[in-house]
Amino acid sequence: MQDQLLFIISPPRSGSTLLQRLLGSHTQIFTHPEPHLVTPLAYLGFHDTVDKAPYDHINAAEAIRLFVQGLPRGEDDYLDALRAYADTMYGRMLATAPGKSMFLDKTPAYGLVLPFLAKLYPQAKYVVLTRHPLAVMSSFANSFFDGDWQRAYDFNPVPERYVPAMARFLREKPVPMVQVGYEELVADPGAHLERIFGFLGLKHEPEAIEYGKRFDAKKGMGDPITVNQHSRPVTDSVHKWAAELAGDPQKRALAEKMIERIDPADLALWGYPKETIFDALKDVGAALPPKRVLNAYTVQRKVMLALKKDIHARPHGKLIQKVRYYCDVLLRE
Repeated sequence: MQDQLLFIISPPRSGSTLLQRLLGSHTQIFTHPEPHLVTPLAYLGFHDTVDKAPYDHINAAEAIRLFVQGLPRGEDDYLDALRAYADTMYGRMLATAPGKSMFLDKTPAYGLVLPFLAKLYPQAKYVVLTRHPLAVMSSFANSFFDGDWQRAYDFNPVPERYVPAMARFLREKPVPMVQVGYEELVADPGAHLERIFGFLGLKHEPEAIEYGKRFDAKKGMGDPITVNQHSRPVTDSVHKWAAELAGDPQKRALAEKMIERIDPADLALWGYPKETIFDALKDVGAALPPKRVLNAYTVQRKVMLALKKDIHARPHGKLIQKVRYYCDVLLRE
């Protein structure tokens, strides 16, 4: 499957679903909602280990390392075995789309297991999508935490995790890759799609820009909010983060703290040098908070956040724990 696989590498909320739909509009590319095939394989114990599991993962990790040491080719044999699993899954999914020659996997979590992914599929093609780190944080907070940057940051400091991991990947270039910035992509999608298709060895199809007319979106994980509102790339969200920070000193302070914690060399490699990263603020005045989008998904998120807040100290939290207990008892074999 190596020469038939394409990975989009990006942080969450970076425009990766848009890029997935643009590329998936090509007649030779088939894609599917985020499969998360690779992430679990990275944490089986040989390369990395999860913090908690419903089995003795520490002993399992030690055992698999010892087992792999005894294989004729060691780690290479282990990677062959993992690749055989992933090849079967990718290959059989691709077979459901006759006439397609490439499978595109867009799973942002892969951005945190890149050394493993590069070992697993060193000959696959990679499109690395970067976006202004504060735009990523703004989108993350407004999509999942109702605009609360501090709660979003406490849950997952996305820029601090993804910028260094992806910068190392860009710096070392262990696999065939091409980099594209979100802001440049939406400003001139035709030029960047032509560049990416050329990198993939595919004929340029300019009509892929109109993804709303060509892409058959399947419901799954990914961006359920904005990408469905348009049929082609738009620049509406490029500077929303700046307007948001200009009108909120607390968010601005948190943003500055985040940027201070990221290596300037990594920011530069992403395409957003530290010395100019706040320049967009000069061109916007204080603005109202971003307009809240109301649909089934955002309403669901609001309800979930409201229920989750202080759940262990509220009556419904105790009720849920009791229901969970009875469910565990009923499901116990």
